[in-house]
Amino acid sequence: MIAKRYQNEWIVLAAFLLMAFSFIYKNVQLSSQQEMLFGTKKTVQELKEVIALQKIWADKKIAQNVTKLQSLVPPSKLTWSSKNKNVTASYSGLTSRELNAVTSKIMTLPVEIKKLVIDFCLCCYWCGWASLGLCLSRSFTIPLKRLWQNKR
Repeated sequence: MIAKRYQNEWIVLAAFLLMAFSFIYKNVQLSSQQEMLFGTKKTVQELKEVIALQKIWADKKIAQNVTKLQSLVPPSKLTWSSKNKNVTASYSGLTSRELNAVTSKIMTLPVEIKKLVIDFCLCCYWCGWASLGLCLSRSFTIPLKRLWQNKR
């Protein structure tokens, strides 16, 4: 008897619940679709970056650009050795201008730095002299040390 008396209200309640659940379902589907779209865009962007890096690394003039590091400072301040695609350059007694020239040239080259040690002593820091030792290669990680912080 009570069910027949409130039959229309039960139908309205069921319709309202169905409408609320469908609204929630639609919002969940839209947000998951947007997340998938964002993930796809990110993957495409990463692929574009990889293709651009492959073009840079395939350049045959990289070796010529690396050898330009020899001409930035006088030969008396430079120790140079080259094995396969690995280059080891050690600069010592650099002035601040020479150090800036070498580091800005290194930063523009498409190489990975295996080891970069910039050694400043306190007296060298005041007069602007520095020692720079680095190894350049086409495939290695980048540990970066500043020895002058550890020599206090």
